[in-house]
Amino acid sequence: MSTILDLAPQQVWKHFYSLTQIPRPSGHMEKITEFLVNFGKELGLESFVDEVGNVVIRKPATPGMENRKGVILQAHMDMVPQKNNDTVHDFTTDPIQTWIDGDWVKAKGTTLGADNGMGVAAAMAVLEATDLKHGPLEVLITKDEETGMYGAFGLKPGTLQGEILLNLDSEDEGELYIGCAGGIDLTAELSYKEEEADGSWVARKITLKGLRGGHSGLEIIEGRGNANKLLARIVHDLLIEFDCRLASFEGGNMRNAIPREAHAVLLFNSADIEDLPTYIQEYGAQINAEYTPIESDIQLLLDEVERPATVMPEEIQDNMIDMLMACQNGVMRMIPTVPDTVETSSNLAIVTLGSGKAEVRILARSSCDTMKDFLADSLSACFNMAGMKVTLSGAYSGWQPNVDSPILHAMKKSYEEQFGTAPAVKVIHAGLECGIIGANCPGLDMISFGPTLRSPHSPDERVLIPTVKKFYDFLVATLEQTPVKE
Repeated sequence: MSTILDLAPQQVWKHFYSLTQIPRPSGHMEKITEFLVNFGKELGLESFVDEVGNVVIRKPATPGMENRKGVILQAHMDMVPQKNNDTVHDFTTDPIQTWIDGDWVKAKGTTLGADNGMGVAAAMAVLEATDLKHGPLEVLITKDEETGMYGAFGLKPGTLQGEILLNLDSEDEGELYIGCAGGIDLTAELSYKEEEADGSWVARKITLKGLRGGHSGLEIIEGRGNANKLLARIVHDLLIEFDCRLASFEGGNMRNAIPREAHAVLLFNSADIEDLPTYIQEYGAQINAEYTPIESDIQLLLDEVERPATVMPEEIQDNMIDMLMACQNGVMRMIPTVPDTVETSSNLAIVTLGSGKAEVRILARSSCDTMKDFLADSLSACFNMAGMKVTLSGAYSGWQPNVDSPILHAMKKSYEEQFGTAPAVKVIHAGLECGIIGANCPGLDMISFGPTLRSPHSPDERVLIPTVKKFYDFLVATLEQTPVKE
């Protein structure tokens, strides 16, 4: 049976396979850091970990290429740990199990880690190769990109020596990204005193699952269902239609992943529950009809559970559900000058209500800093009206495009010569590290590109096999045609 080790180019896929064998969820970088540093040292290359945990490996120019501008190949070492509920997997200890489905490489029930393992693997292949032509090279592998871009934020000026940065973390082959969205994290919190539950009432758990989820920047434009938003709507209507109270609500686990599942526990007056199963069944059918063909097989489940001892006070319950109903989620505005590209959006990412505490976490994005600030203020106003304390953190600016970039012109020409068609030049609605690195290391000429990935940050993550060779061949040609130092 064919494995990814049989795929071309083998020098990239073998390194990607090695990365799948090393647990590397965000926040657990010890094993992958050690592996990467040892990899560089075994090649006889200068390899070190900077003070925040990024790995830097340097490779001298090949003979005759010493006069070229220094190039930094940049990717991130961590992956998003998402799995299906029926998948048994510990991301801190277990390897990723890959399989080939036609032209795609996928993982069995988990995220694949192609985001950004394909970029790391390509950089490793370049470092190991002895038959390439290139100027002075640095490889920068940053830590914990997925949970806050901590490695990029902590990068100190003077760490890097190159003048050109090639970010290998884009997800559509044939596209060159020259700008990206900035972002800001919003956390809203409230503590409350719970009320004793009526001992004669019965508890039911409402579970919403089966949504596609995905990347909260790249796939927000598709209008995929947000489990938190949908379940809030369902709970809102249940509180109106039935004699019931809310005990808890929980959904989502990553700021940058569209939540795929959520559940709530409600207590119902046993005298007013006869029609509940039919109501839930009809509501599930309604949601499926509304989201066809964007989503398929959305499941809305009703289960008997043990009655909790407490419920939320009615005023708090109503405020929290009203807040979830009202807060901005999804696309807010498109770029006026590029109508097919999202400018500003938010992701109602994580909701936890229960045990006397309420918490909501949102990632707001925009390529326009003033619109990002406006969105953050709008969301804050919504949560403030519900009596919640709002904290804004992790703000970073977007990466402003430079259409006159020398490396952009060189790469456009190279791509057309190789593949007979011009690459698309775009701005991405996602938080690439380029913006942060560019702010810490001013003057870098930056481009982002990569092979074709779909549904990163979800168990449906996959990489299109034929694009990996094109991506690597293009990278090799770009290194050979790097501009001469001025």
